[in-house]
Amino acid sequence: MSMRKIIHVDMDAFYASVEQRDNPELRGRPVAVGHGAQRGVVAAASYEARRFGVHSAMPSVTAKRQCPDLVFVPPRFDVYRAASRQIHAIFADYTALIEPLSLDEAYLDVTENRRNLPTASATAKEIRTSILRETGLTASAGVSYNKFLAKLASGQRKPNGQFVIPPGSGVDFIASLPVSKFHGVGPATAARMQRLGILTGADLRAQPLSFLQQHFGKVAGWYAGIANGEDHRPVVPDRPRKSSGSETTFDRDLTAAADIEAGVLAMAEDVWNWCEKAQAFGRTVTVKVKFADFRQVTRSRSFPAPIMRHQALQVASIELVRGLLPTPRGVRLVGVTVSNFGQPEARPALPLFRATQMAALL
Repeated sequence: MSMRKIIHVDMDAFYASVEQRDNPELRGRPVAVGHGAQRGVVAAASYEARRFGVHSAMPSVTAKRQCPDLVFVPPRFDVYRAASRQIHAIFADYTALIEPLSLDEAYLDVTENRRNLPTASATAKEIRTSILRETGLTASAGVSYNKFLAKLASGQRKPNGQFVIPPGSGVDFIASLPVSKFHGVGPATAARMQRLGILTGADLRAQPLSFLQQHFGKVAGWYAGIANGEDHRPVVPDRPRKSSGSETTFDRDLTAAADIEAGVLAMAEDVWNWCEKAQAFGRTVTVKVKFADFRQVTRSRSFPAPIMRHQALQVASIELVRGLLPTPRGVRLVGVTVSNFGQPEARPALPLFRATQMAALL
Protein backbone atom coordinates (compact mmCIF):
# COMPACT_ATOMS: atom_id res chain seq x y z
CA MET A 1 0.00 0.00 0.00
CA SER A 2 1.44 3.41 -0.98
CA MET A 3 1.87 5.96 1.81
CA ARG A 4 -1.11 8.27 2.08
CA LYS A 5 -0.94 12.01 2.66
CA ILE A 6 -3.76 12.96 5.03
CA ILE A 7 -4.74 16.38 6.36
CA HIS A 8 -7.15 16.93 9.23
CA VAL A 9 -8.51 20.49 9.11
CA ASP A 10 -10.16 21.79 12.27
CA MET A 11 -11.60 25.30 12.42
CA ASP A 12 -10.64 27.30 15.51
CA ALA A 13 -13.57 27.78 17.94
CA PHE A 14 -15.75 27.84 14.84
CA TYR A 15 -19.15 29.08 16.04
CA ALA A 16 -17.63 31.61 18.45
CA SER A 17 -15.12 32.80 15.84
CA VAL A 18 -17.93 33.42 13.34
CA GLU A 19 -19.71 35.55 15.94
CA GLN A 20 -16.53 37.51 16.69
CA ARG A 21 -15.91 37.98 12.97
CA ASP A 22 -19.39 39.38 12.40
CA ASN A 23 -19.52 41.57 15.51
CA PRO A 24 -16.32 43.55 16.18
CA GLU A 25 -17.52 44.35 19.72
CA LEU A 26 -17.07 40.66 20.62
CA ARG A 27 -13.45 40.44 19.51
CA GLY A 28 -11.03 39.84 22.37
CA ARG A 29 -13.89 39.12 24.77
CA PRO A 30 -14.91 35.76 26.29
CA VAL A 31 -17.83 34.57 24.16
CA ALA A 32 -20.11 31.55 24.51
CA VAL A 33 -22.50 30.52 21.77
CA GLY A 34 -25.65 29.30 23.46
CA HIS A 35 -28.34 30.56 25.77
CA GLY A 36 -27.44 32.01 29.14
CA ALA A 37 -30.72 30.96 30.74
CA GLN A 38 -30.93 28.71 33.79
CA ARG A 39 -31.12 25.54 31.68
CA GLY A 40 -28.91 26.72 28.83
CA VAL A 41 -25.86 24.86 27.57
CA VAL A 42 -22.70 26.22 25.94
CA ALA A 43 -22.53 25.11 22.28
CA ALA A 44 -19.09 26.66 21.68
CA ALA A 45 -16.63 28.89 23.50
CA SER A 46 -14.07 31.40 22.24
CA TYR A 47 -10.43 30.97 23.22
CA GLU A 48 -10.80 33.92 25.59
CA ALA A 49 -13.57 32.00 27.38
CA ARG A 50 -11.63 28.73 27.36
CA ARG A 51 -8.92 30.33 29.51
CA PHE A 52 -11.52 30.33 32.29
CA GLY A 53 -12.33 26.66 31.76
CA VAL A 54 -15.50 27.30 29.74
CA HIS A 55 -16.13 24.58 27.15
CA SER A 56 -18.88 23.15 24.96
CA ALA A 57 -21.64 21.12 26.65
CA MET A 58 -21.02 22.99 29.93
CA PRO A 59 -24.20 24.25 31.67
CA SER A 60 -24.55 27.99 31.14
CA VAL A 61 -24.87 28.61 34.87
CA THR A 62 -21.52 26.92 35.50
CA ALA A 63 -19.88 28.81 32.63
CA LYS A 64 -21.11 32.14 33.97
CA ARG A 65 -19.85 31.27 37.43
CA GLN A 66 -16.38 30.48 36.08
CA CYS A 67 -16.30 33.55 33.84
CA PRO A 68 -18.51 36.39 35.13
CA ASP A 69 -17.74 38.55 32.07
CA LEU A 70 -18.84 35.82 29.65
CA VAL A 71 -20.99 37.11 26.78
CA PHE A 72 -23.70 34.71 25.55
CA VAL A 73 -24.67 34.86 21.88
CA PRO A 74 -27.61 32.82 20.52
CA PRO A 75 -26.54 30.35 17.82
CA ARG A 76 -27.05 31.17 14.13
CA PHE A 77 -26.77 27.79 12.44
CA ASP A 78 -27.69 29.10 9.00
CA VAL A 79 -24.65 31.41 9.13
CA TYR A 80 -22.38 28.58 10.35
CA ARG A 81 -23.61 26.29 7.58
CA ALA A 82 -22.97 28.98 4.97
CA ALA A 83 -19.39 29.44 6.24
CA SER A 84 -18.93 25.67 6.25
CA ARG A 85 -20.00 25.49 2.60
CA GLN A 86 -17.38 28.12 1.72
CA ILE A 87 -14.71 26.12 3.53
CA HIS A 88 -15.65 22.85 1.84
CA ALA A 89 -15.58 24.57 -1.55
CA ILE A 90 -11.97 25.49 -0.80
CA PHE A 91 -11.19 21.87 0.09
CA ALA A 92 -12.63 20.81 -3.26
CA ASP A 93 -10.09 22.99 -5.07
CA TYR A 94 -7.40 20.63 -3.78
CA THR A 95 -8.95 17.16 -3.65
CA ALA A 96 -12.12 15.19 -4.27
CA LEU A 97 -11.39 12.95 -1.26
CA ILE A 98 -13.04 14.96 1.52
CA GLU A 99 -14.63 13.31 4.56
CA PRO A 100 -16.59 15.85 6.63
CA LEU A 101 -16.82 15.09 10.34
CA SER A 102 -18.93 18.13 11.20
CA LEU A 103 -19.46 21.70 10.01
CA ASP A 104 -16.00 22.67 11.23
CA GLU A 105 -13.67 19.73 10.59
CA ALA A 106 -12.82 17.25 7.87
CA TYR A 107 -10.24 14.77 6.65
CA LEU A 108 -8.63 15.35 3.26
CA ASP A 109 -6.60 12.81 1.29
CA VAL A 110 -4.14 14.88 -0.76
CA THR A 111 -1.92 12.01 -1.89
CA GLU A 112 -2.79 13.21 -5.39
CA ASN A 113 -3.91 16.84 -5.13
CA ARG A 114 -5.47 19.01 -7.82
CA ARG A 115 -2.83 21.74 -7.44
CA ASN A 116 0.05 19.28 -7.88
CA LEU A 117 1.72 20.55 -4.72
CA PRO A 118 4.69 18.39 -3.74
CA THR A 119 3.92 18.01 -0.02
CA ALA A 120 0.87 17.69 2.19
CA SER A 121 2.37 20.34 4.47
CA ALA A 122 2.44 22.90 1.65
CA THR A 123 -1.11 21.91 0.69
CA ALA A 124 -2.37 22.40 4.26
CA LYS A 125 -0.71 25.81 4.45
CA GLU A 126 -2.35 26.94 1.19
CA ILE A 127 -5.75 25.68 2.34
CA ARG A 128 -5.51 27.53 5.66
CA THR A 129 -4.44 30.73 3.86
CA SER A 130 -7.39 30.46 1.46
CA ILE A 131 -9.84 29.89 4.31
CA LEU A 132 -8.61 33.00 6.13
CA ARG A 133 -8.70 35.13 2.96
CA GLU A 134 -12.19 34.03 1.87
CA THR A 135 -13.98 33.65 5.21
CA GLY A 136 -12.00 35.72 7.71
CA LEU A 137 -11.67 32.62 9.92
CA THR A 138 -8.60 30.71 11.06
CA ALA A 139 -8.08 26.97 10.83
CA SER A 140 -5.58 24.53 12.29
CA ALA A 141 -4.32 21.47 10.45
CA GLY A 142 -2.67 18.16 11.24
CA VAL A 143 -0.67 16.41 8.55
CA SER A 144 0.36 12.76 8.60
CA TYR A 145 0.20 9.43 6.82
CA ASN A 146 -3.09 8.29 8.39
CA LYS A 147 -6.29 9.70 9.85
CA PHE A 148 -5.58 8.88 13.48
CA LEU A 149 -2.25 10.71 13.51
CA ALA A 150 -3.51 13.63 11.44
CA LYS A 151 -6.30 14.28 13.95
CA LEU A 152 -3.87 14.13 16.86
CA ALA A 153 -1.56 16.51 15.02
CA SER A 154 -4.23 19.14 14.35
CA GLY A 155 -4.52 19.86 18.07
CA GLN A 156 -0.81 20.52 18.57
CA ARG A 157 -0.60 24.09 17.21
CA LYS A 158 -4.03 25.51 17.94
CA PRO A 159 -5.17 28.09 17.17
CA ASN A 160 -4.14 29.01 13.63
CA GLY A 161 -1.27 26.57 13.21
CA GLN A 162 -0.33 23.23 11.76
CA PHE A 163 1.77 20.27 12.81
CA VAL A 164 3.28 17.39 10.85
CA ILE A 165 3.89 13.81 11.99
CA PRO A 166 6.06 12.39 9.19
CA PRO A 167 6.40 8.70 8.28
CA GLY A 168 8.54 6.87 10.79
CA SER A 169 7.69 9.26 13.64
CA GLY A 170 4.21 8.07 14.57
CA VAL A 171 5.20 5.57 17.26
CA ASP A 172 7.56 8.03 18.99
CA PHE A 173 4.94 10.78 18.89
CA ILE A 174 2.29 8.56 20.43
CA ALA A 175 4.55 7.05 23.08
CA SER A 176 4.42 9.94 25.55
CA LEU A 177 0.81 10.98 24.92
CA PRO A 178 -1.83 10.15 27.55
CA VAL A 179 -4.31 7.59 26.25
CA SER A 180 -7.10 10.04 27.16
CA LYS A 181 -5.91 12.19 24.23
CA PHE A 182 -6.45 9.39 21.70
CA HIS A 183 -9.37 9.85 19.33
CA GLY A 184 -11.71 6.90 19.91
CA VAL A 185 -10.73 6.42 23.56
CA GLY A 186 -13.51 8.00 25.61
CA PRO A 187 -13.34 9.03 29.28
CA ALA A 188 -14.72 5.70 30.57
CA THR A 189 -12.26 3.63 28.49
CA ALA A 190 -9.35 5.90 29.44
CA ALA A 191 -10.19 5.45 33.13
CA ARG A 192 -10.37 1.69 32.63
CA MET A 193 -6.98 1.68 30.92
CA GLN A 194 -5.49 3.74 33.72
CA ARG A 195 -6.73 1.23 36.29
CA LEU A 196 -4.85 -1.42 34.29
CA GLY A 197 -1.67 0.67 34.38
CA ILE A 198 -2.01 1.91 30.79
CA LEU A 199 -1.37 5.64 31.04
CA THR A 200 0.43 6.49 27.79
CA GLY A 201 0.80 5.30 24.24
CA ALA A 202 3.99 3.48 25.24
CA ASP A 203 2.09 1.63 27.97
CA LEU A 204 -0.59 0.62 25.47
CA ARG A 205 1.98 -0.58 22.95
CA ALA A 206 3.67 -2.74 25.60
CA GLN A 207 0.53 -4.80 26.21
CA PRO A 208 0.16 -8.10 24.32
CA LEU A 209 -2.89 -8.40 22.09
CA SER A 210 -4.24 -11.21 24.27
CA PHE A 211 -4.27 -8.88 27.29
CA LEU A 212 -6.10 -6.18 25.35
CA GLN A 213 -8.62 -8.71 24.01
CA GLN A 214 -9.28 -9.97 27.52
CA HIS A 215 -10.12 -6.47 28.79
CA PHE A 216 -11.47 -4.67 25.71
CA GLY A 217 -12.90 -7.37 23.46
CA LYS A 218 -13.41 -6.64 19.77
CA VAL A 219 -11.78 -3.19 19.82
CA ALA A 220 -8.48 -4.60 21.12
CA GLY A 221 -7.07 -4.82 17.60
CA TRP A 222 -7.81 -1.14 17.00
CA TYR A 223 -6.05 -0.13 20.23
CA ALA A 224 -3.03 -2.26 19.37
CA GLY A 225 -2.90 -0.69 15.92
CA ILE A 226 -3.02 2.94 16.99
CA ALA A 227 -0.43 2.29 19.70
CA ASN A 228 1.88 1.40 16.80
CA GLY A 229 0.83 4.40 14.73
CA GLU A 230 -1.32 2.28 12.39
CA ASP A 231 -4.67 3.28 10.93
CA HIS A 232 -5.65 1.89 7.53
CA ARG A 233 -9.02 3.62 7.25
CA PRO A 234 -9.38 5.49 3.95
CA VAL A 235 -10.82 8.97 3.64
CA VAL A 236 -14.43 8.31 2.64
CA PRO A 237 -16.08 11.17 0.73
CA ASP A 238 -19.83 11.82 0.59
CA ARG A 239 -20.71 9.67 3.57
CA PRO A 240 -24.52 9.67 3.66
CA ARG A 241 -26.15 11.35 6.62
CA LYS A 242 -28.07 8.86 8.75
CA SER A 243 -30.35 11.19 10.70
CA SER A 244 -31.39 14.76 11.43
CA GLY A 245 -32.56 15.85 14.85
CA SER A 246 -33.23 18.85 17.05
CA GLU A 247 -33.66 19.13 20.80
CA THR A 248 -34.09 21.83 23.42
CA THR A 249 -33.62 22.17 27.17
CA PHE A 250 -36.36 24.22 28.85
CA ASP A 251 -35.70 27.08 31.27
CA ARG A 252 -37.97 25.33 33.79
CA ASP A 253 -39.32 21.81 34.16
CA LEU A 254 -42.57 21.35 32.25
CA THR A 255 -45.46 19.31 33.59
CA ALA A 256 -48.43 20.49 31.50
CA ALA A 257 -49.03 18.20 28.52
CA ALA A 258 -49.80 21.16 26.26
CA ASP A 259 -46.43 22.79 27.02
CA ILE A 260 -44.52 19.54 26.43
CA GLU A 261 -46.33 18.92 23.16
CA ALA A 262 -45.60 22.50 22.04
CA GLY A 263 -41.91 21.86 22.64
CA VAL A 264 -42.06 18.69 20.55
CA LEU A 265 -43.82 20.52 17.72
CA ALA A 266 -41.12 23.22 17.74
CA MET A 267 -38.41 20.55 17.39
CA ALA A 268 -40.36 18.83 14.61
CA GLU A 269 -40.49 22.20 12.84
CA ASP A 270 -36.68 22.52 13.00
CA VAL A 271 -36.20 19.01 11.66
CA TRP A 272 -38.70 19.51 8.83
CA ASN A 273 -36.94 22.72 7.75
CA TRP A 274 -33.69 20.76 7.41
CA CYS A 275 -35.41 17.91 5.54
CA GLU A 276 -36.91 20.33 3.04
CA LYS A 277 -33.63 22.15 2.42
CA ALA A 278 -31.65 18.92 2.10
CA GLN A 279 -34.44 17.12 0.23
CA ALA A 280 -33.80 14.16 2.54
CA PHE A 281 -36.82 12.37 4.00
CA GLY A 282 -36.78 9.51 6.49
CA ARG A 283 -39.08 6.67 7.47
CA THR A 284 -38.37 6.64 11.21
CA VAL A 285 -39.39 9.30 13.74
CA THR A 286 -37.92 9.31 17.25
CA VAL A 287 -39.00 11.50 20.16
CA LYS A 288 -36.70 11.92 23.15
CA VAL A 289 -37.80 13.11 26.58
CA LYS A 290 -35.46 13.83 29.49
CA PHE A 291 -37.12 14.19 32.88
CA ALA A 292 -36.15 16.42 35.79
CA ASP A 293 -34.27 13.52 37.43
CA PHE A 294 -32.24 13.15 34.17
CA ARG A 295 -33.87 9.83 33.28
CA GLN A 296 -34.16 9.70 29.50
CA VAL A 297 -36.77 7.88 27.41
CA THR A 298 -37.11 7.58 23.63
CA ARG A 299 -40.02 6.40 21.52
CA SER A 300 -39.75 5.57 17.81
CA ARG A 301 -42.03 4.64 14.96
CA SER A 302 -41.07 3.50 11.47
CA PHE A 303 -43.26 3.85 8.39
CA PRO A 304 -43.26 1.90 5.13
CA ALA A 305 -42.29 4.99 3.11
CA PRO A 306 -40.47 8.27 3.85
CA ILE A 307 -42.44 11.03 5.53
CA MET A 308 -42.94 13.59 2.77
CA ARG A 309 -45.24 16.09 4.47
CA HIS A 310 -44.73 18.53 7.32
CA GLN A 311 -48.11 17.62 8.78
CA ALA A 312 -47.27 13.93 8.86
CA LEU A 313 -44.10 14.57 10.87
CA GLN A 314 -46.06 16.73 13.33
CA VAL A 315 -48.69 14.04 13.84
CA ALA A 316 -46.13 11.25 14.29
CA SER A 317 -44.15 13.31 16.84
CA ILE A 318 -47.23 14.22 18.87
CA GLU A 319 -48.52 10.64 18.90
CA LEU A 320 -45.16 9.40 20.17
CA VAL A 321 -44.84 11.92 23.00
CA ARG A 322 -48.46 11.34 24.06
CA GLY A 323 -47.47 7.78 24.82
CA LEU A 324 -45.39 9.22 27.69
CA LEU A 325 -48.05 11.57 29.01
CA PRO A 326 -49.34 12.49 31.47
CA THR A 327 -46.24 12.46 33.65
CA PRO A 328 -46.02 13.42 37.32
CA ARG A 329 -42.36 14.33 36.86
CA GLY A 330 -41.19 17.52 35.21
CA VAL A 331 -39.69 17.39 31.72
CA ARG A 332 -36.44 19.30 31.18
CA LEU A 333 -35.68 18.38 27.53
CA VAL A 334 -37.44 17.15 24.41
CA GLY A 335 -36.08 16.23 21.01
CA VAL A 336 -37.25 14.95 17.63
CA THR A 337 -35.14 12.99 15.14
CA VAL A 338 -35.87 11.68 11.65
CA SER A 339 -33.75 8.78 10.38
CA ASN A 340 -33.75 5.86 7.96
CA PHE A 341 -33.48 8.06 4.89
CA GLY A 342 -34.42 6.67 1.51
CA GLN A 343 -36.03 7.41 -1.80
CA PRO A 344 -39.70 8.40 -1.58
CA GLU A 345 -42.24 5.87 -2.69
CA ALA A 346 -45.49 6.61 -4.51
CA ARG A 347 -47.66 6.21 -1.44
CA PRO A 348 -47.43 8.62 1.52
CA ALA A 349 -46.17 7.49 4.91
CA LEU A 350 -49.29 8.77 6.65
CA PRO A 351 -52.79 9.53 5.32
CA LEU A 352 -53.80 13.09 4.65
CA PHE A 353 -55.57 14.71 7.58
CA ARG A 354 -58.50 17.06 7.33
CA ALA A 355 -58.17 20.28 9.29
CA THR A 356 -60.64 19.05 11.93
CA GLN A 357 -58.71 15.81 12.40
CA MET A 358 -55.44 17.70 12.64
CA ALA A 359 -56.88 20.06 15.24
CA ALA A 360 -57.99 17.09 17.32
CA LEU A 361 -54.47 15.68 17.33
CA LEU A 362 -52.63 18.95 17.88
